[in-house]
Amino acid sequence: MKGRTIILDHIQDREAAALMVDGVLEDLLIASDAPPPGTIYRARADRPVKGQGGMFLTTPDGPAFLRQVKGLAPGADMLVQVTGYAEPGKAIPVTNRILFKSRYAIVTPDAPGLNISRSIRDDDIRDRLLEIAHEQMEQCDYGLILRSCCWNADPDEIAEDIAAMRAQAEQVLNDTETGLETLCEGDGPHVIAWRDWTDPAEVATQPGGFETYGVLDAIETAQGIAEPLPGGGSLFIQPTRALVAVDINTGRDTSLAAGTKANFACAKTLPRALRVRGLGGQITLDLAPMPKKDRRGFEAALRTALKSDPEETIMAGWTPLGHYELQRKRGRVPLSEVLK
Repeated sequence: MKGRTIILDHIQDREAAALMVDGVLEDLLIASDAPPPGTIYRARADRPVKGQGGMFLTTPDGPAFLRQVKGLAPGADMLVQVTGYAEPGKAIPVTNRILFKSRYAIVTPDAPGLNISRSIRDDDIRDRLLEIAHEQMEQCDYGLILRSCCWNADPDEIAEDIAAMRAQAEQVLNDTETGLETLCEGDGPHVIAWRDWTDPAEVATQPGGFETYGVLDAIETAQGIAEPLPGGGSLFIQPTRALVAVDINTGRDTSLAAGTKANFACAKTLPRALRVRGLGGQITLDLAPMPKKDRRGFEAALRTALKSDPEETIMAGWTPLGHYELQRKRGRVPLSEVLK
């Protein structure tokens, strides 16, 4: 099946969205029981963490942890936003730099100024977008970022989006109540799909779409540890308590360049494989045998593949044993925990 297809459906009574590209599951979002990123709380400072410059907070959904905070006294109320998912038994990660994000616009209260995505290079389009931004953000001290998908969008839709995000920001930030409260719920899978999967695509909303478009079969593969690679190799992805171990296998290829080919195929496939499985944290790659002179090319291929990945990933580098390590944001709940 060629082309891009967005399928909005439910699985195990959970809201879910899938992105299929040329018959391959490119991305998968499934609602979980944990508070989703983007949720905004009125929280209360609990106790500082010595040596880390952080503070434990109390929220309506349990303890949270705020990094790099100064001058915050225990007992003080503050607004924070969920940034990711916590490991089992740990506090919810939050930030006090709140963003209001939609399909076309991101309102940034802590970063004044009107900005347009750098990927929009046409001067006429940029001028037109700046006019819309100035009209909608008039007499407002908040900052605004217009996203890359604005370049071919309807001006009225962009204006409505900016106005909606500005109104939401003003409602939340001008709140004068006290006590613990959830002020804004994070977006669910269907809204995130509309918000972030902006490239042209067919959209399927009928019930049973996951079965019709082969999403269920792709999910079954993702629930296992094996991920096939082009050329006959494979990845074996196994989460442990401490890290995610990835082993690269060359398969039946016994040529001298088999290891190099499998590793470069891994570089292209790995971000998608981690994304659909919802895996983050420390990632350790046990690469196939490869000459050291090819390491720089492998890193370049991996860096290119990660550029289009929505989850922030740090390329930590090589270990003395020849493994390659990544540090990936926990932006999703692991698939194994959502679907049991």
